[in-house]
Amino acid sequence: MEDRRGYDRDEIFSKKVKAGKRTYFFDIKSTRANDYYLTITESKRKVNGDNFTYEKHKIFLYKEDFFKFVEALNETVDHVKTELMPDFDFEQYENEESENEYRDELKWE
Repeated sequence: MEDRRGYDRDEIFSKKVKAGKRTYFFDIKSTRANDYYLTITESKRKVNGDNFTYEKHKIFLYKEDFFKFVEALNETVDHVKTELMPDFDFEQYENEESENEYRDELKWE
């Protein structure tokens, strides 16, 4: 019998963030007990000869850790913005996502 632990969970919500050769997936899934958790997956495309493969790393985040995780992430990003790179214009990246989505919609099939 095939071991499918964790792979048969219902996906409730998914958000994809493209970032160069990396793509991040934020997925909300449900447990057997109808509880919810978040998986954050980094998928990085690697060239392998004439083909490419994907290297994936995954974090499981449970509801009791949401607040602490978001708080630490915001504090860390704010530290980079205010203490380490105060003169850098981070706003230049804010419109990047909508531009990429627009380009994706223009692909010919």
